[in-house]
Order: sequence, then structure tokens, then C-alpha cells
Amino acid sequence: MSRHTFTMIKPDAMKNGHAGAIIDRFIKEGFKIVALKMTNLSTDKAGEFYAIHKERSFYGELVEFMSSGPIIAAILEKENAVTAFRDLIGATNPAQAAEGTIRKSFATSVGENAVHGSDSDENAKIESDFFFSVLERF
Repeated sequence: MSRHTFTMIKPDAMKNGHAGAIIDRFIKEGFKIVALKMTNLSTDKAGEFYAIHKERSFYGELVEFMSSGPIIAAILEKENAVTAFRDLIGATNPAQAAEGTIRKSFATSVGENAVHGSDSDENAKIESDFFFSVLERF
């Protein structure tokens, strides 16, 4: 089990002013921020990041949404990071997310669900490497 996971605070949460509260939740839940940056994804970069979903019906909508405004990308550290973070963010559908999870608190729909969280140690590494060089990690 890796001690690192990757997350993005998505454009909806940024637009709605929730970034600070979401980052505060990361810290209060014991995650150490290893890398952090605010950026805009072009449609090309969003498409590249979500290429795994290219054949799915929601791919175009997802790429359009993720390139619609700024995001905050971060690498977080904690024991059993991927599982612990997935528990913290909750179900993709905020209506099904447990009380107290980030998505229950800040997401508005399945499509605009406030945060991304890696679903495996392998993907956490791939996603982290997509956004951060070695020199940007502390």
C-alpha cells in the first residue's frame, strides 16, 4: 500500500468557493500535502488525463467540464492513502455519499462532484506524475 494519493479539486468546487474548506478537510483528516498547484486544463490535457474513459458516453462532457475553469491538483500523504482518501471523499454520486464526506458536503451532482481521487496505488502514481515533476514534491 502506498502512502500517496492524487486529488483534484474540480471546477465546480472552485467556482463555488469551496477550495479552502476542502483543503482544510484534507489536513484535518491527517493528510500531509506533498504537492499542490492551481492550474487550468486545456481540453487536450483533460482528454489526455481522462483517456481511460474515452469510449464511455460521458467522456466528452467530462473533458468539457474539467477544462471549464481552474482546478487544484495535489498529492497527499497518509498511511493507506488511496483507501483513506476514497473514504473521505465518498461516493461519486453525492446523493449516495455518506454524511460527512466531501462529496456529500460540496458536490452537486454525479458530473459535478467537487473532487477527484485516485482509485488505486498505480493510478495515484500515474496521475501524480501527470501533474507534478519530482522537483515540485516536498
